[in-house]
Amino acid sequence: MHEAASIPLAPGMVPYARQLTATVRRQRKLARDTYAITIDCPEIAERIVPGQFFMVRSIDGDDPLLGRPFALYDVFESDHHRAGVEFAYIVVGKLTSLMTNWQPGKPVSIWGPLGNGFPKPSGGHVMFAAGGIGHTPFLAVAREALGLQSYGSPRRAVSQRPQRVSMLYGVRSAEYLAGLDDFETPGLKLNIATDDGSRGHHGLVTDLLRDKLDSPDRPDRVFCCGPEPMMQLVSEMCEQLDVECWLSLESPMACGFGACFSCVTRVRLDDGSWDYRRTCVEGPVFPANRLVFHGE
Repeated sequence: MHEAASIPLAPGMVPYARQLTATVRRQRKLARDTYAITIDCPEIAERIVPGQFFMVRSIDGDDPLLGRPFALYDVFESDHHRAGVEFAYIVVGKLTSLMTNWQPGKPVSIWGPLGNGFPKPSGGHVMFAAGGIGHTPFLAVAREALGLQSYGSPRRAVSQRPQRVSMLYGVRSAEYLAGLDDFETPGLKLNIATDDGSRGHHGLVTDLLRDKLDSPDRPDRVFCCGPEPMMQLVSEMCEQLDVECWLSLESPMACGFGACFSCVTRVRLDDGSWDYRRTCVEGPVFPANRLVFHGE
């Protein structure tokens, strides 16, 4: 049984966010040190849209005390109803190390959906640029863009689906390429880059993007997620060619609903000055030309 309780709302927080005690349905390995966990939580699955996230923590003890944010990988259905959500993670710290041992039936605490999500995918050619674990938000975006799935409550309609959908995905080496079978979706063109050349392009994912932006088949809109230096370069390349670009930030978060101000980022205002905005509430997705990166 799910124990639902409304989270106290911070200004601008998603009004239908809920805190639940839910259970793990399954866990699967996607790549080296990379896993995907499915959680039974229809209350969140019914409402979440691509690009939004949720916070997850174990209810066993208080170490670590705080939850961690995870982007939606996709929703799953059971008996023709939205039954839960799946998220992917890479082992980098204490909680994610403990999570590798989570078994079906384990109770966990989850709260969401949180954040704003990506705009509806539209345009002639929509491209996703992903680095490392930053590819995880794009499975749901791709499925929505291709008309294979709808999200939100009520379901948000994509009236003018893109004519082309492609994804550029870069990692350190081939052993970190996660969930490639999940992205084998009709209509999605996938290009891969690895730092060591073990698969696909030998180099950075931004090399692939530069080639695409210089080609006749250049994208009209780019969605990007990955390490900050990569996203900054993607933003700069798109701005030079007047290509619309949206970035999903991977900022560390403590609460997830705007109370602690630990995840602030600098956002450019209409008058040219900048101010701080909370990634968990006003983001995590921002127009690239609004973000002020370190060193600017």
